[in-house]
Amino acid sequence: MAVYIDHKSLFHAMPVPRFLIEPKDGKTFIVREINARALDYFNRKENQIVGKSVEDFMNNENSRHFLQSFEVCLKQKMPVSIQAVPSFPGGIRVHGFWINPLIDLNGEVVVLDVMAQPDSSDESMLQRERDDAITLLTSIFDVSEVGIIVTDDNHRIVRVNDSFVRTFGWSREDIIGDDFSVLAAPADESVLLDGQTLIMRGAERSSGEMRIIKKNGDVANALFTTATLELSQRRHFQVTTIMDITIRKQMEMSLRMAKEQADTANHAKSAFLANMSHELRTPLNAIIGFSEMMMNETFGPLANDKYKEYLGDIHMSANHLLEIINEVLDMSKIEAGRVELEEVLISAEELVESVVRIVSSRAFGSGIALNTDIEPGLPKLKVDERLVRQILLNLVSNALKFSNRGGAIDIETRMIKETGDIEMFVRDQGIGIPKEKIKDALEPFGQIHDSAHAASETQGTGLGLPLAKAMMELHGGTLTLESDTGEGTTVYITFPSFRAVEG
Repeated sequence: MAVYIDHKSLFHAMPVPRFLIEPKDGKTFIVREINARALDYFNRKENQIVGKSVEDFMNNENSRHFLQSFEVCLKQKMPVSIQAVPSFPGGIRVHGFWINPLIDLNGEVVVLDVMAQPDSSDESMLQRERDDAITLLTSIFDVSEVGIIVTDDNHRIVRVNDSFVRTFGWSREDIIGDDFSVLAAPADESVLLDGQTLIMRGAERSSGEMRIIKKNGDVANALFTTATLELSQRRHFQVTTIMDITIRKQMEMSLRMAKEQADTANHAKSAFLANMSHELRTPLNAIIGFSEMMMNETFGPLANDKYKEYLGDIHMSANHLLEIINEVLDMSKIEAGRVELEEVLISAEELVESVVRIVSSRAFGSGIALNTDIEPGLPKLKVDERLVRQILLNLVSNALKFSNRGGAIDIETRMIKETGDIEMFVRDQGIGIPKEKIKDALEPFGQIHDSAHAASETQGTGLGLPLAKAMMELHGGTLTLESDTGEGTTVYITFPSFRAVEG
């Protein structure tokens, strides 16, 4: 007996999602009919879809995906296919969709027949993918050089990797099934368990440091990171990576102790130098004062001219020693952080002129010209006048020490237009400093030991430049040096723009 089944019954009985689209004006596409499987796919009721545009029941991403395909099919009047769109809440898996245009006798597209392509994947393929993923994760777990522990929601250890066993000495038989706290040092147990419980509930990540007891009883410092995983049937596991940082912590402690010892020694040195400098300055001032009185024959003539000569040597040596002690005292104060700036507004021009007046007689006696060039209209400097004068005096005095008779020293001041900083520099034509030894010249007590400097009779403490550099840094400024053997030396001091005050 023949059985007649109309096309509508076949349409609704199809095992794959299918629906019919009526195009309106080439831009709007209305659903005219939809089968039960398609309703399951979109997880909608029939009255929510039939008679509606695709934008009415799809999100923007999905509707745009379909509309673009509809427009292509309508324009070309040829079947098109699209890959599977992002999943819908119905959960039915499809590989993609065929879109077939149904054309009337006039050659116009009247309906678009949209039918899902069955998902070509099968359970065996999914199983293979799962097996591959498990194999990959297991390999990563086993070959990782970082220790890994997996615990359940009761804090019991369910798995450890080879790296943990090698690093901390525990065998799997020793700890599998035990509470994770058996690995923690006693002082860390409660904190560790509270943290694990909190993380397990909140499914958050956490990291920090802990102390782990090794199999042999030693305590190791460890860096850990934990994350909670939720598997099927709402089973929770916590994965903890552990890295032994005991050696690093020991090195940190050694470095900290070494720094503390160095700081203590440095403070002791500064205190010693400060105290000794004060103790030495008192008798030196007496020697200088009495020698001046004797040289001036304040209480009568000296019986022998030779004594005058010796007194001159005594007076000069005492002044030189006092100069050295003052430099040591200033440096020790700066290193001890006991120098506070007494800031006032000063004129760069007046500062340079005052320093030139102090050294002019010495420069004249050495046959050295002092040339100054100060940019007009410079703002005033808000600085500690005594320290800045000492900086410039140190630089000019150094230039005089190592300049040849008949040479010249240039002292210039200008504003750096790009930054607003004020820059001074002192340039001499003296013996210069080897480029590779410039760094030494800027270190405290750093002296240049070469033939040119060894021949000089003006070697000092090696504190002049470092002291000037430290004083500039107190002002937030910089001191830099350019030099080379036989080419003279240029020292730049730069005051930051906030020290320049107009008016």
